[in-house]
Amino acid sequence: MERADSLAQLLAAIRARVVGRDRVIVALAGAPGSGKSTLSDQLVDALNQTADTAAVLPMDGFHYDDLYLLPAGLRPRKGAPMTFDVGGLYHTLSRLRAGEDQVAVPVFDRRIEIARAGARLIPAHVPVIVVEGNWLLLNQLPWTRLHPLYDLTAMVEVPEPVLRQRLAARWQGFDLPEAEITQRLEANDLPNGRLVRDGSIPADYHIING
Repeated sequence: MERADSLAQLLAAIRARVVGRDRVIVALAGAPGSGKSTLSDQLVDALNQTADTAAVLPMDGFHYDDLYLLPAGLRPRKGAPMTFDVGGLYHTLSRLRAGEDQVAVPVFDRRIEIARAGARLIPAHVPVIVVEGNWLLLNQLPWTRLHPLYDLTAMVEVPEPVLRQRLAARWQGFDLPEAEITQRLEANDLPNGRLVRDGSIPADYHIING
């Protein structure tokens, strides 16, 4: 069984790593429903007790739009590895690594399933970037191109029965019929979670969140 780390241990590692450096990029990966977004926000809030120390970059902002996914036949698999603009994420992370004056980043609006370009600005003086998403540690091209850009990595781990409950509750919040929720879980969400679990490279830290 892999070592289990606490969020406090990851926070301490980030604080130690940032000393004497202009920028540290932390990759926080995990299955859909694992709580990546909540944990990344908690990390950033803790780091920002010192003003303007950290910012979140959600991978979801790099979703391909439905205008491409529908004719490509990929809309039912939205959220799977091939439905993201990995090149766009790579170039954004490279610009952040280079310390450009400010970098505009996209943010995914889940209410309308659209990524809003330039929805957030990350200035050069923010030293810690927490990038969070399912596929950040996936051991497949083109995702492996991202790995050298990270300074620290963490995997959020949750048992599949807990993921199932959380994801079902998420879709129920959108008032979807139970049959559609089951179809989404079995055809996309849970297979994606298994690929994250089985197909990612080892992380520096393992956070148990369920």
